[in-house]
Amino acid sequence: VQLVESGGGLVQPGGSLRLSCAASGFSFSSSRMSWYRQSPGKERELVAAISSAGGTTNYADSVKGRFTISRDNAKNTAYLQMNSLKAEDTAVYYCDAYRRGLYEYWGQGTQVTVSS
Repeated sequence: VQLVESGGGLVQPGGSLRLSCAASGFSFSSSRMSWYRQSPGKERELVAAISSAGGTTNYADSVKGRFTISRDNAKNTAYLQMNSLKAEDTAVYYCDAYRRGLYEYWGQGTQVTVSS
């Protein structure tokens, strides 16, 4: 089982980044996919989640209207488009795959730094 995040980096306030999460070794199309983030001294928090077929999404209030979660089940990949980034979005972003009663898998994380 692997979840490999990519796309993080340093970006100026107001800029954009697109994170990707490439999955393998489990039934991606049957899994709810989520993005979490954690910054130093804070608990890991849910940023966005998308249902297995992609029909339902939900977002943390702090990112609504700025971030968009999506998935491509043919490519076993989930995405997080992040626009209008703020300094407070700085964190390590983690991809999560969940299937109730069966499994929950985590990626290794990718650093996002928003700074001028």
